[in-house]
Amino acid sequence: MTDIKPSKSDIGFTEFVALMAFVTCFVAMAIDLMLPALSYIGNDLGVARPNDTQLIISVIFLGVAFGQVLYGPLSDVVGRKPAIYLGFSVFIIGTLMSILAQSMEMMLLGRLFQGLGAAGPRIVTVAIVRDKHKGPQMARVMSLIMTVFILVPVVAPIIGQGILMIADWRMIFVFLLLMALLILGWFGVRLPETLEQEKRQSFSVTKLSDSFKEVIANKTAMAYVISLGLVFGAFLAFLSSVQQVLQDLYELGAAFPFYFAVLAMGIGASNFLNAKLVMRFGMKRLVMFAQVGSSVLSALALLAMVWLGAVPPLWFLMSYFMLLLMGVGLLFGNLNALSMEPFGHIAGLASSFVGVVSTLMAVILGMIVGQAFNGTVVPLMLGFVVLPGIAFFVTRWAVAQANLEGKE
Repeated sequence: MTDIKPSKSDIGFTEFVALMAFVTCFVAMAIDLMLPALSYIGNDLGVARPNDTQLIISVIFLGVAFGQVLYGPLSDVVGRKPAIYLGFSVFIIGTLMSILAQSMEMMLLGRLFQGLGAAGPRIVTVAIVRDKHKGPQMARVMSLIMTVFILVPVVAPIIGQGILMIADWRMIFVFLLLMALLILGWFGVRLPETLEQEKRQSFSVTKLSDSFKEVIANKTAMAYVISLGLVFGAFLAFLSSVQQVLQDLYELGAAFPFYFAVLAMGIGASNFLNAKLVMRFGMKRLVMFAQVGSSVLSALALLAMVWLGAVPPLWFLMSYFMLLLMGVGLLFGNLNALSMEPFGHIAGLASSFVGVVSTLMAVILGMIVGQAFNGTVVPLMLGFVVLPGIAFFVTRWAVAQANLEGKE
């Protein structure tokens, strides 16, 4: 469908925002719904090492990383809706594989396909919003979508735990499957194609190659990408091991999702604060402050554990995690923006490259830190000392380099 002129049956603003929010949230839902079920899945599939259940979280990010390369350029060539349909189809295949999995290997393959599929809706949604809205209106729509997106980590683990109270872990994947089918039907019926035929591009390997070379050649931008990957790696280590820490180590059981919801609200609060803080202090100063703050906070927490023990009181750990995640919430958006700043003319391709490199870095580093879990929170805290600490020095170099280039 190429006619995108408004009609009486065209989708309204409120419905459009709601639909885009649900389409966007698939990656977060596929991750956060699983958190309460990780130990059940590991036991059922005969995982040899408890830490291996972390891979159920990490592998989906691997799929998202590679999927980002495909869907942006594809949606410019064939249209937004076919690209979304492809993403949902791959996600549904991965979900079916996970439902039927009888081994950890099959589960991880299913999760990889889920990530590959979910990358489509995540990437193409931004292009759809850009097609329909510009300037302040686009910013308003994206802000409303992100408001819903932030609620997912708060609500999803609670839903997952609720399902586990009446059924086994496979029903969580069935829930995901039904959600995918319902949202796909809603999307297919209600949203017209937003990219007109005459505005579609022809695929060019040369153009793609030249754009990637331009991104790689920009040393300042690449430094911000590396910094983003380091911070993302620390966060992924947290996300992969938080269930083991809170539900197993601290024996929170069915109460785990509610504690996780409190922590998720910390990231949400920092996202709202960032809008005001970035206007006052600027992105670069705010990023370096958050990186140093995360590293120093973790070093102080490690020092306090000399007196508190390797498993500190829950109030101490929750306070530490809350402050830490508020700092992390200040970093993602700002580092993404700094990475993308020089590439407005190739925003789609540059965004894909930034996403691929930073996510691949995060998966590798997150797995290294997460797999070091030894029944204490020491490895995780060390990860947050080292990775944001290195990221600070990389960011500092990038800022100095940008200042130097500005003087030339």
